Amino acid sequence: MLFNCWQCRERIEYPTSSRVGRRDTCPKCDSDLHACRNCQFYDPSKNNQCAEPQAQLVRDKEAANLCEFFTPNPTLFARTSD
Repeated sequence: MLFNCWQCRERIEYPTSSRVGRRDTCPKCDSDLHACRNCQFYDPSKNNQCAEPQAQLVRDKEAANLCEFFTPNPTLFARTSD
């Protein structure tokens, strides 16, 4: 699985069978990867900025959290060429 860090756009690579862990950080900028800003459900226009109606409120969208609905955002998937 390839995606980009929401903060610095660094290309992040994970094995397909692996999940992004709560303590995982970007190797370039040290931003938390398991954060709302990296999630496919993050949507600033929605209530609580989340499109997943069952998700609990997370106040800091840029910090690591325990949300069980977290899935890397497909719009942040890394490009194969720059």
